Amino acid sequence: METVIAAALPVLGWALHGGLLLRRLATARRDPLTGLHTRAGWTARAEHLLTRHPAALVVLIDLDDFKAINDTYGHAAGDAVLAATACRLRDWCGRHGVAARLGGDEFAAIVTDPAHTLGTTALQTALARPVAHDGRLLPVSASVGFCHRTDLPIAALTDALSHADAGMYAAKGHGRRNVHN
Repeated sequence: METVIAAALPVLGWALHGGLLLRRLATARRDPLTGLHTRAGWTARAEHLLTRHPAALVVLIDLDDFKAINDTYGHAAGDAVLAATACRLRDWCGRHGVAARLGGDEFAAIVTDPAHTLGTTALQTALARPVAHDGRLLPVSASVGFCHRTDLPIAALTDALSHADAGMYAAKGHGRRNVHN
């Protein structure tokens, strides 16, 4: 009996250790402020979804003048804007997409079937709503670029992100609060 217990202890230890590592990995793939996937956590899922869903849509979002929010209202206000943006993007994606905070004030999403969303205009409207924080309404605007899988000769995430990025910067060139394809 003692031999069985002695043999089982290392196995139990490795099982606990493995569980802790899995929890740490899952945490590392989620942004602690927004709860969205991080770039690393999102990329693998997005690549898989893009290759398997012919109607997939990749979206890139950059908050306009975000530094001014932090500088004017403080970092807690900036955090509130980031959290609200994440919530709005997650809600827009619904069950048919995966959203991520890529870093700073840049977000991404992939939607497997855009027909199950309210459309990119509705996303832009949601992103532009002011955010309530500390008794104030904070102004928010975002530039949005997107790429339909059908716009790509080969379903590659890097190409979709490049196309959406070009659209996002074209939207910025047309003034704030824009969507561009």
